[in-house]
Amino acid sequence: MVKLNRIYTKTGDDGTTGLATGARVLKSDLRVAAYGDVDEANSSIGVAIVAAGAGPDPRGLGAILKSVQHDLFDAGADLATPVLGAEAAGSKLRIVAGQTARLEGLIDRFNEPLAALTSFVLPGGSALAAALHVARTVVRRAERTAVELQRREPAGVNGEVVRYLNRLSDLLFVLARVANDGGRGDVLWVPGSNRAQ
Repeated sequence: MVKLNRIYTKTGDDGTTGLATGARVLKSDLRVAAYGDVDEANSSIGVAIVAAGAGPDPRGLGAILKSVQHDLFDAGADLATPVLGAEAAGSKLRIVAGQTARLEGLIDRFNEPLAALTSFVLPGGSALAAALHVARTVVRRAERTAVELQRREPAGVNGEVVRYLNRLSDLLFVLARVANDGGRGDVLWVPGSNRAQ
């Protein structure tokens, strides 16, 4: 269990921070950016949870999002712990395939009753859908940062964390449509709608 007695330590005043391994790196390090983006994604999902709790939630979207928040803390811990050589299974907190598969099951379950799209969906509609779209785009950024980290340090990054983030953004898109009255409240893009005639 994590125990935090002090909020500030002053150890980062020199522009460095500690990874889970104890190594110190610059706060601008790509690995720190990756788990920082995941933390921001988690915060944006927190906003969506508040929006889900503001009204009836018959589909249990709030509970799903709360479970995702736990996964994102796992993802942050994963990214903060470079893979160092052969690692005994379960010796480090890593995102595992079962977590990604759980998201795929949720995507399939919630997407199946939705009508097929005839255009791209603009972020908006209900307050919950808008919050989910913001979370989706932050997760996409986290994914891009993790992909770049993996490109630079292929042996040092758990590939499952990248797959998880990819599926999570897909899930958030589907849940945004669900929050828009099962897609009936989606705001669709009309290409060129504001161009001068």
